[in-house]
Parts: sequence; C-alpha cells; structure tokens
Amino acid sequence: MVLSDDELAQITALISDSGDDAVGASSDVHWLLYCGVLVFLMQAGFAMLCAGSIRAKNAQNILLKNLMDACVGATWFWATGYAFAYGSDSSGGNWFIGGNKYFFLSNGYEGDSGFHDWFFQFAFAATAATIVSGAVAERCSMGAYAGYSAVLTGFVYPVVVHWIWSGDGFLTAFVPEGKTAWLKVGVVDFAGCGVVHMVGGAAAGIGAAILGPRLGRFGPNAKPINGHSMPLVVLGTFLLWVGWYGFNPGSTLCIVGCDAVAAKVAVTTTLAAAAGGLTNLFLHYALSHVYDVGEMCNGVLAGLVSITSACAVVEPWAAVVIGFVGAFVYTGGSFLLVKLEIDDAVNATPVHYFAGAWGLLAPALFARPYNMRAAYGNADRAGLFYTGDGSMLACQVVALLLITAWVAATMTPFFLLMNALGIFRVSREFEEAGLDESKHGGSAYGIDFKEFKEVEMQIKTELEA
Repeated sequence: MVLSDDELAQITALISDSGDDAVGASSDVHWLLYCGVLVFLMQAGFAMLCAGSIRAKNAQNILLKNLMDACVGATWFWATGYAFAYGSDSSGGNWFIGGNKYFFLSNGYEGDSGFHDWFFQFAFAATAATIVSGAVAERCSMGAYAGYSAVLTGFVYPVVVHWIWSGDGFLTAFVPEGKTAWLKVGVVDFAGCGVVHMVGGAAAGIGAAILGPRLGRFGPNAKPINGHSMPLVVLGTFLLWVGWYGFNPGSTLCIVGCDAVAAKVAVTTTLAAAAGGLTNLFLHYALSHVYDVGEMCNGVLAGLVSITSACAVVEPWAAVVIGFVGAFVYTGGSFLLVKLEIDDAVNATPVHYFAGAWGLLAPALFARPYNMRAAYGNADRAGLFYTGDGSMLACQVVALLLITAWVAATMTPFFLLMNALGIFRVSREFEEAGLDESKHGGSAYGIDFKEFKEVEMQIKTELEA
C-alpha cells in the first residue's frame, strides 16, 4: 500500500504527539519521585531537630522514634492509609472516607494510578506522624509511640486527606467535571496546612497534654529544660527547609504545564520562611534581650508551615506578610501551652497546629484570582482582600474546625486508653536515668552520664569544702 503525502503527514504528527505525551508523562513521574525524596528527607530534618532540642540522655530514643515513623508509616499507609485517602467504594466514591479499593495497593491500583503517586503521598503521611515525636519526647514509651504512628498514618490522617484532596471528598477544591465545589471553591489547602500540619500538630498537643510534663518542667522553682545541641537544631531546620521545596512545589503533582506554578511556589515558600525567621528572632529579642538561635529556627518553620496552604495562590509580597504573622501566631501558641502547663518539648504544637491554622486561613485573605485560575482552574472565588467575598473564608474556617474536631475525637480516646493501661509513659526511674541508658544500652555519644554526674558531685563537694 502506498500512502499519500497527506496520510504520511498525519501519521508523522500522531507519532510525534504520542512521543511528546510519553515524554511529558515521564517528566511528571520523575518530578513526583524527586519531590517525594525531598519530602522524605524531612524525616532526617525532624530527627536532627528533635535530637538537638532535648537532653543528650534521650537522643537515641528520639532518633529511634523518628525511624519508626518512617517504617510504621510506610507499612500502614500501604495497608490501609492510601485506600482510606483515595480509594473508591462500589458506588464510585464516598464523601467522608475512601472505600474498598487499594488496600495493600491491590484491587486494580496499578491500572488506575502510578506507584509514584503512592510514594509521594506516603512521604506526606510520614511527615504528619513525625510531628508528634518531639512533643512527647523524653517520657513516652516506645510501644505507645509505635501504636500512635500506626493509627495516625493508617486511619486518622487519610480521612482528612480524603475530605480535602480526593475528588470524592466533601471539602475538595479539585472537583470532577460536572460537579460543583462546596461554596463554589472548596477548601484551598494546596500542600497541607490543614491536612498535614494541623493533623500532626493537634495530635502532638493532645498527646503532650495527656502524657503530662517532664519531671521538673513546671512547678515551684522550675526552669525550661534546654536541648543539648544547637548545631543539630540548625542542621535539622535547614534539612526541613530543603524538604519543603519538595513539599510545596511538588504539590502541583506535575511539571509539564505546571512549571510556572511550581516556580512561583518555590519563591513564596522561600520568602515566608525568611520572614518568619527574622520576625521571630527580633520578637524574642524584644521579649528576652537574647538573640535566640532556637527561636529563629522555630520562626523559619512557622513561616514554612504558614505558607503551605497559600503557596500557589498568593503573590510574593503576601508570602512575606503570611510568614511575618506566622511568627506571632507561633509565639502566642507557645506562651499559651506554657500557661496551660502543657509540655511540648520541641514546640511542635505551636509550629504545626497554631501556625498551620493561620496558614489554612491565609488563602481566604490573600488568594489572587489569577493564581487561583493557574493553580485550581477556578477564578470565580479569591481572597477577601481582592474580592470582598467571604465564601473562601467560610470554607477555610469550616475545615479548620472539622480537622480539629476529628483529630480530637479520634486521638484523645486513643491516648487516654494508653494512659489508663499504664503503657503511655515510662517509669519515673527510667525518665530520671534517661531513656538511652534505660532502654537503648547507653548514651548516643558514648558518655556514661551516671559516672559524669558522680564526678560532678564530687567536684562540687570539694569546692564547697
């Protein structure tokens, strides 16, 4: 058969288009795998930050808990978490929770979705779980912590994912064709202020409150319990900041056709972090007359959390404002916990829950119509400062309240049950000696703290004599 010139041209065009589609699809897969690795790197950041923020006698213990978050989180997100987040039931979707598809990545998963998507979503789930580790540090038992990690990644967190990020969820802004989002916009939570940070932060605060403070943290003549390594805190902060460049830009879920949005997200993420760090440094200098490195680190993290919902829909100037306000919200949350005598060892709750709540509201104020069109394909609704319309603010407030209520309703009974069974907290003897010596065979640094304390007491006695 001889083809005409027109037929040859048509076939050539089809082959070319097919090749372009394949390259584009491969580029998107690579983008999600790359960003997923960056998000997973945040586990190292949390490990360093938490280890540096607590006493050296508990360093191995907190590092092991961070490792467990990754391993337990991967197992349970594979078993049930992804299905509850994105699975559909036999009727094609459930507004509250995913259905009977994708448990253990079975029942047609590979034909419907790519494994790159599971990997990227798992990294987010592990991040949500790890937020709690620092809040309950230095007194939480290992078994109770493993149980918490399984419950959060396997059930509690995925349900919130389904509400907001699944096309079936009742709060989603990613509505399928032919459907209408709630209040015509849905909840704008681009990378997870509410879905990730508020879930983890709320669980952290509840867990710390039920577990009780560390020995000597509150009461007459009590003083703050300082961490042992500021270099680890700073290293952890920078690792987390790097990870956020996967967390926020990666939430485009594509790079072909999404490159402009992803690039702008990287800029807004950077500016919010910088504004949060500088604001908190000088705010705490005004309060204490000390340039506190740890508080600058927490300000950076509060800025990063604060921009996570709005990163794709705001302008750079708004990102600076959001980070600036985030530092004040974090500081207010930190003071509130101290007032309530809730001992959050690394200030995870103020950083992730309080700054996360502010960040969830931020798009309702600052979202620009042009950015909403680029990121969500919806320019009908935008921030209050642009439109005077409160529809988006109503959506965000409802999401804030529902997320808080859901985590409280699920995690409070879980923590109370563990506490009632006597398996939540380690014994007073183990806590005083340090969990590394009691549970992990000795210090992370090869130091015999008991011997060190005896020498210290001997020197003190000789000096007094």
